[in-house]
Amino acid sequence: MTNPREDRRRPDRRDFLRTTGAFALGAAGLSRLTRFDPVSPAGERTAAGAAKDRMAWWREARFGMFVHWGLYSVLAGEWGGRTDYAEWIRNNAKIPVDEYEKLLGRFNPTEFDADRLASLAADAGAKYLVITSKHHDGFCLFDTKQTDFNVMHTPYRRDIMRMVADACRRHGVRPCWYHSIMDWHHPDYLPRRDWERETRPPNGAQFERYVRYLHAEVEELLTHYGDIGVMWFDGEWESTWTRELGLALADRCRTLAPDLIINSRVAPKQSSGLNSKLARAEIGDFSTPEQEIPDRGIPGVDWESCVTMNGNWGYNRADHNFKSVPKLVSMLVETASKGGNLLLNVGPTGEGLVPDESVVRLKGIGDWMRLHADAIRGTDASPFENAGFRATRKGKLLYSFIPEWPASREFVLPGVRAVPHRAWMMGDRSRHPLAARQVEAGVAISLPERASDPVCSVLACEFAAPVRAS
Repeated sequence: MTNPREDRRRPDRRDFLRTTGAFALGAAGLSRLTRFDPVSPAGERTAAGAAKDRMAWWREARFGMFVHWGLYSVLAGEWGGRTDYAEWIRNNAKIPVDEYEKLLGRFNPTEFDADRLASLAADAGAKYLVITSKHHDGFCLFDTKQTDFNVMHTPYRRDIMRMVADACRRHGVRPCWYHSIMDWHHPDYLPRRDWERETRPPNGAQFERYVRYLHAEVEELLTHYGDIGVMWFDGEWESTWTRELGLALADRCRTLAPDLIINSRVAPKQSSGLNSKLARAEIGDFSTPEQEIPDRGIPGVDWESCVTMNGNWGYNRADHNFKSVPKLVSMLVETASKGGNLLLNVGPTGEGLVPDESVVRLKGIGDWMRLHADAIRGTDASPFENAGFRATRKGKLLYSFIPEWPASREFVLPGVRAVPHRAWMMGDRSRHPLAARQVEAGVAISLPERASDPVCSVLACEFAAPVRAS
């Protein structure tokens, strides 16, 4: 993931080409690029139907769990007397590659339970799980034949991706991979970190060779573990990774797995920086806002906000600044009401345990979802603008979210010109009907005396036709 502390000044492209030689894709790779280029009218015509079909389960889900785990988890955010690091620790603490490699001997997560991880996601109401097969440090949590810098060369010696994929399917959760394009360990990856260019010069590095390595790893991930829901790429912003390389990688993924969903970070955007994550996906199936929910969503496209529970993606022992259950439910409601998905992160410890704070919050979200999931899954964005409350809709059903109970016990659906056939509070097993009447401002619903849920109550209304607000 991106890190605000990282100095991301881009090296001059011309300097890179002078050093390594211009990198050119083979003719076979270039010949297929427009087929998956959503900017191309031809690409839109040929891929639109397939995209709609492969995105159906993802749109239905609306909620997924992110898992950031790797060698950095062993350090728990601590290095050189500082305790504010996490998954970017090798870069931010400027740890030499040979020193970082020593962590291989310390990675032995004997407490890890893939079924426990998958069940935490399922019980929280998440329908897919995205886990780091490789983060920016280059360490692979799967049995790859491309490098020895992987979990099979640690004391643990078990393929974590195999365990997670199998466990996810047992619990009704789709397994998905996060795979970094950036790689601080591979000898051919460029550019080098500024701080290590003297001790680890780029002499002899061939970025073309690294690209072949990356493709080979992606092929392993998409052919050795059964059907995978999403390839969630990251680290695409450095100048060595071009739009053409991103298109070729997306094309390779589609060839291996035609129904695979690919995020927008497979290729760089025209604009740079975190704000570019809020833009419409230029390549890939969905856009990826990070640590925020766009004010108005991203109209007309699929999008997913990825968010941490505390302040870090990877495990940090000192970070106990966790969002509350009501806050996390509110974020889930907000993303759904704007037509997006929420991807909520957990960072397991070096021993393989999900921190207790995360477990408590996942349980709290699950308790709420068990009663209100229908108001989230498979829904469309709110029909209201500036209504002062969140809402979703699903066909003729309208769901309104009420985190604070109104003293007047009257709830107005603004601009609605048809009285619902019936209205009730979700979580009320009796589905006791609520009175509804037409008023000048819209439709007024008479609420019960007390809130139906301590976190966020949900009013359900069924109409004769899909709701439109005037």
